[in-house]
Amino acid sequence: MLAVEMRDVNYHVNGRPILEDINLEVPEGEILAVIGPNGGGKTTLLKLITGQIRPSSGTVKVLGKNPEDARERIGYLPQRSHFKTDFPINVLQTVLMGTYRRFEAYADDDRKRALRSLEMVGMLDYKDRKIGELSGGELQRVFLARAIVRDPDLLLLDEPTASVDPAFRTSFYNLMDDLRERMTVILVSHDIGTVTQHVDSVACLNHRLFVHGTVEEAVSCLEDAYGCPVELIAHGIPHRVLHEHREG
Repeated sequence: MLAVEMRDVNYHVNGRPILEDINLEVPEGEILAVIGPNGGGKTTLLKLITGQIRPSSGTVKVLGKNPEDARERIGYLPQRSHFKTDFPINVLQTVLMGTYRRFEAYADDDRKRALRSLEMVGMLDYKDRKIGELSGGELQRVFLARAIVRDPDLLLLDEPTASVDPAFRTSFYNLMDDLRERMTVILVSHDIGTVTQHVDSVACLNHRLFVHGTVEEAVSCLEDAYGCPVELIAHGIPHRVLHEHREG
């Protein structure tokens, strides 16, 4: 079964094309990285999958349903730009918000799930701490715990390692390796050199989807997506150098 299926999808804003002729299939259990330049439509793609917006034309299916009907089975970590750290809430309460109980009281099972999620991201010891006391990397861990608290079938991550410390990046990718047996993951990232070591396939997106296939196939299309020569530099051991820079 496909976790995500997009057919001939276009999305326009005031007549301006944001996404054009998108065809995408993501099998269940796959970890897909979506890479491409800023403004290329990556966040818009995730919003179509969550049903926050609807395509101008074409169809989107998520777990065999319309996106709006599949939301309870989706975990979503949006790209974070602004957050009021003086909001009077602690870490555990923040994660509990991911259970979407609305006006209902949290059940004991909700708290067990929240504590388990915090343990998975290494933040269990911080459960009673106010979120305003956390560092950027610690806060991102909490938001990740909130995204996975309901054990979603599909997890969407928008630049989860942007502007965080190296320690969080390492633990994040280790967690992705653990989650691959439990859920499908779509990851938007600029961290190309690292992310390619942990995913099954890569999609290059710059308004159009240039490729959806293996890591090696995707790298061959990076220059098309960015519209300029591309050089990938990988650090650490193990590492993979995927493409040589070509002048001109």
